[in-house]
Amino acid sequence: MAALVEIKDIKKKFGDLEVLKGVDFSVDEGEVVCLIGRSGSGKSTLLRCINLLERPDSGEINVFGSDIMKIRDVNAYRAKVGMCFQQFNLFSNMNVLTNCVKPQMMVLKRTRDEAEKVALRRLEEVGMSSFAGASARTISGGQKQRVAIARALCMEPKLMLFDEPTSALDPEMVGEVLSVMKRLADEGLTMIIVTHEMNFAREVADRIVFMDGGRIEEEGTPDEIFNHPKSSNTADFLRASANK
Repeated sequence: MAALVEIKDIKKKFGDLEVLKGVDFSVDEGEVVCLIGRSGSGKSTLLRCINLLERPDSGEINVFGSDIMKIRDVNAYRAKVGMCFQQFNLFSNMNVLTNCVKPQMMVLKRTRDEAEKVALRRLEEVGMSSFAGASARTISGGQKQRVAIARALCMEPKLMLFDEPTSALDPEMVGEVLSVMKRLADEGLTMIIVTHEMNFAREVADRIVFMDGGRIEEEGTPDEIFNHPKSSNTADFLRASANK
């Protein structure tokens, strides 16, 4: 199986704070990888580097076989790398359908008719087609996140990145978003997910990566990480998560 993402020794500082301290990381095509760890361990920064929202200070990132640090058309690259954030990042002055249509027209140069057909199909997949005309401002958090996922899928991404997609949601809304993500995983979409939902990670991930202090402390299958962690730091983190 070919590696879709290959990262070699990336480092990233914000001022004097060293957030990534030489990370090596790869993801195969069709693989679902969950990044877990304490706040500040570097998970979200690693994800943002893959989408070029942050640029590493050193190291190498190859995605789809190309060195993304040399990419000139960042928007064309991001069209193939969908990203969902904690805070949804929808256009609150637009309705649900337009949120999904605009990026397709701007980046993929689809006509409005083409974009609307794709958008309605993707909204149907996440259970939001009946809200197509609703203002993005008026729908619930769980609904906003599902629209954000549909919007990303409209771009036909080869890779999806999720940065704590349920952390801003009320507990009763978490399940509806995780069920959409589980279905995407079942369909074989390559996904990298930063999450604090341990049960979801255990159920969906092909591989779990535990980050600590800007480094990858341990990685393995869900069974290896959850049932037989090698690192005491991993075991301590999982114990603390279970007690929350």
